Amino acid sequence: MLAYGRDPYFEGWPDTLQLNYGNPELQQAMIGELERIAGQCDGVRCDMAMLVLPDVFESTWGIRAELFWPKATEAVRRKQPNFQFMAEVYWDREWTMQQEGFDYTYDKRLYDRLLDGHARPVREHFLAGLDYQNKMARFLENHDEPRAATAFSPDVHEAAAVITFLSPGLRFFHQGQFEGRKKRISPHLCRGPEEPVDQRLKQFYDRLLTVLRQPVVRHGEWQWLECRSAWEGNWTWDCFLAFAWQGPGGDRLLVTVNYGPNQSQCYVRLPWDELTGRRWQVTDLFTGQIYERSGDEMCNPGLYVDLPPGIPCPDPMGAEKLRQPLIIPNLSLPRMRESSDVKSL
Repeated sequence: MLAYGRDPYFEGWPDTLQLNYGNPELQQAMIGELERIAGQCDGVRCDMAMLVLPDVFESTWGIRAELFWPKATEAVRRKQPNFQFMAEVYWDREWTMQQEGFDYTYDKRLYDRLLDGHARPVREHFLAGLDYQNKMARFLENHDEPRAATAFSPDVHEAAAVITFLSPGLRFFHQGQFEGRKKRISPHLCRGPEEPVDQRLKQFYDRLLTVLRQPVVRHGEWQWLECRSAWEGNWTWDCFLAFAWQGPGGDRLLVTVNYGPNQSQCYVRLPWDELTGRRWQVTDLFTGQIYERSGDEMCNPGLYVDLPPGIPCPDPMGAEKLRQPLIIPNLSLPRMRESSDVKSL
């Protein structure tokens, strides 16, 4: 009997055949295939990896199966200790797949919340522990999703990219994303039409990649930062996301994004008490602008941030506001160093 591979919610994929993971001999043969692949490359992406989980497999096919992934990942790593496993996974099974041996799992939840366009759900997503977040594969597009250049408006694309790729975890880019390609191509086709390069987007990604190469991001520690209302009754703080990287040498990178449809203000409280008693220069890595700030004020009440609108979404005050075209970017990437020409407070 032959059957198309499928998940429990859709019809089968006509370009696949389903294997019976309820058969122990089949599982052993597939482990052998993974061992062979591991001898030829650095890692593998496992398509729809959660379909092999025993409860999912049984609900789909009515056949009981033993756990496969723990045995498979352990067997491969005995021969190739540095081999990497990434799981395409949905249905809130990411943590399960991480526990079964995967180094990285798709973060579709973050993508969906960014696409929805509201800052608070995105902010809440980052409250998970770093033991979970460090193993998430963050993306703005892949072969299953629409091209980011079509799914997001240009300014929202940039804001979403800063949030996605300056958060902890694996940064997962798709061919053509940097150039702003808009045609989604089947991976089976192996070719695509010529498309003009979006120069604005390409320049943005060039700057972003430069930031991502910095040691503070590659080797530093990430932490979430609290945003507070800039004054009583100002609800626009809820449009912000803010976090920071701190490198082993003391370098700090602060990331703030106004992911809302309106001009927004907030205080971002910096958690580094050693900033107090001095004045600091804060450099925006995208614009090159330099600001001078008091360390005391940056720690309490916080660094004051006032950024233009990012995206159209329901206004908390009850009115729908539309984004206005502004040249000023709706994101900020400051780097701090002590001011050399200002006396300490």
